[in-house]
Amino acid sequence: MKLVIVGTGYVGLVSGLCFAEFGFETICVDKDNVRIDNLKKGICPFFEPGLEILLNKHLEKTKLLSLSSSLSESMVGADIVFITVGTPAKRLEDDADLRAVYNVADEIANNINKYCLVVTKSTVPVGTTREVNKIISKKVKKEKFDTVSNPEFLREGSALNDFMHPDRIVIGCDNIKSEKMMRELYRPLYLLETPIVLTSIESAEIIKYASNSFLATKIAFINQVADLCEVVGGNVQDVAKAMGLDKRIGSKFLHAGPGFGGSCFPKDIKAFISTAKKFNVDLSIIDSVNYSNKKRPEEIVSKILKHFNNNVKDKIFSILGLSFKPNTDDIRDSTSIFIADSLYKKGAIIKAYDPQGMKNAKIVLPNIQYSLSIDESCFGVDAIIIATEWNEFRALNFKLLKEKMKDHVIFDLRNIYNKDELTNLEFVYYGIGK
Repeated sequence: MKLVIVGTGYVGLVSGLCFAEFGFETICVDKDNVRIDNLKKGICPFFEPGLEILLNKHLEKTKLLSLSSSLSESMVGADIVFITVGTPAKRLEDDADLRAVYNVADEIANNINKYCLVVTKSTVPVGTTREVNKIISKKVKKEKFDTVSNPEFLREGSALNDFMHPDRIVIGCDNIKSEKMMRELYRPLYLLETPIVLTSIESAEIIKYASNSFLATKIAFINQVADLCEVVGGNVQDVAKAMGLDKRIGSKFLHAGPGFGGSCFPKDIKAFISTAKKFNVDLSIIDSVNYSNKKRPEEIVSKILKHFNNNVKDKIFSILGLSFKPNTDDIRDSTSIFIADSLYKKGAIIKAYDPQGMKNAKIVLPNIQYSLSIDESCFGVDAIIIATEWNEFRALNFKLLKEKMKDHVIFDLRNIYNKDELTNLEFVYYGIGK
C-alpha cells in the first residue's frame, strides 16, 4: 500500500516514519517548504528520542520515506491518506480549530484519482470525520473513497515506542472494505497481539478525548489530595502508592506536581467540554479538572512567594526544567514557563536550564537568563526550583550545589528527593503534598 501523511507535525512525522518502518511506501506532505527542505536534510522540527535516526534511515537507506510540499503529486496512486494536521484551541474559545482539517479534506477531494481511504488521525471532536466525508462527497463519488477515524495515543518523549508497541489500535469505520484495509495497515502489530478496537466513527473520536480527559482527571485529583496532605501532615507519595496498588485504580498518573501541560491535555479537555455543551451534555467533572489545573501553577507560585514573605524582588531563582515533561522540547502550556514568568514579573531574577527546551523557551521568555549547565544555572541563587523531572535532575550533587548557592532553598515540584536527606544538608526543602 502507498500511504500519504498530510502534516509533518508531531503526529504526522512520527506516524509516517513508523509506517515506513513497517515497510510501507510513505510520503509525508507539508505546505511549509522550509520544514520539508529541513526534513530532507535529516533535520527534525522538534525533539523526540530516536526520531532523527529513523528519519535518516528511511530517507537514505530504505528509501521508503519521501517528503513533498505537493499533495496533488503525492496522491497519485495513494491507497490511504492520513489527515494529521494540528487542531489547536481557538484563540477566543475552547473549541478545537478545525480549519486546517477541513482545508486538507477539500484539497484531498480535488486529487482523488482512484479509490482511497481518508483517515482522520488528528485529534478532533465527534462529528468531524463525518464532516470530512461531506466535504469530499461534494466533489467525489462515494464509491471512490471512504472515511475512517483512527486516533493516535502517542506520548511525547516515548512516541516511537508507543507507535510500535501500542496498548490498542482504535478504528472507527462504516464498512468491511475500510476495516480490511485498516487491519492490513496494522498487520505488523499482529505479532505483538495488539488489541484492535473496532467501533463506530463517533465512538473512535470520543475515545481519544475521553482517554485524555480521564488521565487529566487523575492528575488533578492527586494534586488536590496533595494539598490536603500538606495541611494535615500526610504524605501524598504514600497515599498514591497505596491507591495505585488497587488494580481498579492503577499507579500511573498519580504523581502530584505543578499541574499538567503540553500540547494535548489542556486543549483536549477544553474541546471535550465545549463539544458536550453543544449537545446539552454536562461534563462538570471535566470542567472542574480544567479549572483546578489552571489554578494549580498559581498556587505553586503563591507557595514560593510565601517563603519569601511575598517579596521576591531581586531574589535569584534557578529553574531546572522548562519543557512540560522530560524527553521533549515542547513548552506549550508548560507550568515551568508560567512559574518562571510569574516570578519574573514579581521582580525576581530567573536563571534556567533545560536539556532540550531552552530554544523554544527563549521565544516566550526572552528576558530570563539561560544557562549552559546545571551548575551555571544554580550559581549564586537564593532557591532552586526543580520543575521538570529530567533524568539528569534526579541525582544532583547538593553538597556541591550548596557551595555555589547564595541561600539554600529547594522547591521540588516533582517530589524527586527525600526531605530528610536535604534537611540534614541544611537545605530548606519544599515538596508537593508532604
